[in-house]
Amino acid sequence: MKKIYLDYAATSPTDSQVFKAMLPFFNQKYGNPSAPHWAGIEAKKALEQARKTMANFLKAEISEIIFTSGATESINLSHKGLIEASLREPFFKDKKPEIITCLTEHKAVLETCAHLQRLKMAKINYLSVDKNGLLDLKDLEKVINPQTVLVSIMYVNNEVGTIQPIREIANLLKEVNQERKKQRLPLVVFHVDITQAIQYLDCRVDYLQADLLSFSGHKIYGPKGTGALYVRSGVKLARQADGGSQESLLRSGTENIPGIIGLAKAISLINKAEGQRIKKLSKKLIKGITKIPQVSLTGHPIKRAPHIASFLVKGVEGESLVLLLSDRGIAASTVSACNSEVLLPSHVLMAMGVSKKFIQGSLRFSLGKDTASEQIDEVTKNLPLIINHLRKLAPKLTLGKRSNSG
Repeated sequence: MKKIYLDYAATSPTDSQVFKAMLPFFNQKYGNPSAPHWAGIEAKKALEQARKTMANFLKAEISEIIFTSGATESINLSHKGLIEASLREPFFKDKKPEIITCLTEHKAVLETCAHLQRLKMAKINYLSVDKNGLLDLKDLEKVINPQTVLVSIMYVNNEVGTIQPIREIANLLKEVNQERKKQRLPLVVFHVDITQAIQYLDCRVDYLQADLLSFSGHKIYGPKGTGALYVRSGVKLARQADGGSQESLLRSGTENIPGIIGLAKAISLINKAEGQRIKKLSKKLIKGITKIPQVSLTGHPIKRAPHIASFLVKGVEGESLVLLLSDRGIAASTVSACNSEVLLPSHVLMAMGVSKKFIQGSLRFSLGKDTASEQIDEVTKNLPLIINHLRKLAPKLTLGKRSNSG
């Protein structure tokens, strides 16, 4: 049985070139970059070359790149670090800093914000979205106030692929900050999670006009447990892991040199032109799947990333679809991999106004560099058969449950 992997938004295979670049740093160039001898110097040189590669890709300053274990750590450092640093400012002596984010953000943002609110360190304002997952700039403008210190919005939603208007948000915040400078108020910092965007969309810092960017390596054919945080010069963060002086005093602990080398190599291999090929395959997939009765696309029909195609299948549970697709060698998902073990309905779809009874039928395919047209054909051939099979079973299962209860 041929295996077809269509869950790249959850994770991607480590590229062979990435793996090759990492290998020497496990047992040949194994020095601690903080050590002053030849082995440490060798590791330090490789570390800083990787940082330079990252900075060149984002068009940032080398000193603005902080290596982490992934987007989740980057988000925790940026959000908790900014709030803690803000609380040290005289302006917040008797006030509470505020964060504005969106109901459809990744759990790494939502849970970090909830943590800060539980500790009464910050107040959180949550923006709603429309049926396509887009936020309204007017809603954002309404909730900005003098205590607002952070706006955190993801570039591409990891479940439905909707692209948020990041540049428009940045322009709005630029105007807000110009007024704040005159009034000597704290400036609003803009954080963007670019994890699902970095392969396909323009993520240069001056294009996005963001102050903080977070992303993971394992979504872009790099190793798991690697990531980075871009921190624009002048943005103050309080470090969240004490111990050493690594990563510009912001992230203590000996750097994961093999992982960082792999992350930098993965970044260097990104080819934005690949997005056009993926987009064509995604269109083919969407066209084929939406022909199935009572199946609809979720997310924005146009303002969407090329690699994510998410659907609602009425009358069927998403988990059953994923399992039966897997039996046929096809890997897909029903919600974000970060939520799948909790078995809760998708918070993204709920925020988009999808009924709970339909949310259970969510199904996500995400494409990658090894996705071929023939694989799409296999999906569009097998999925209708699986859906029909499950729909035929559904009434019988319901009757069975009723008879047992009577």
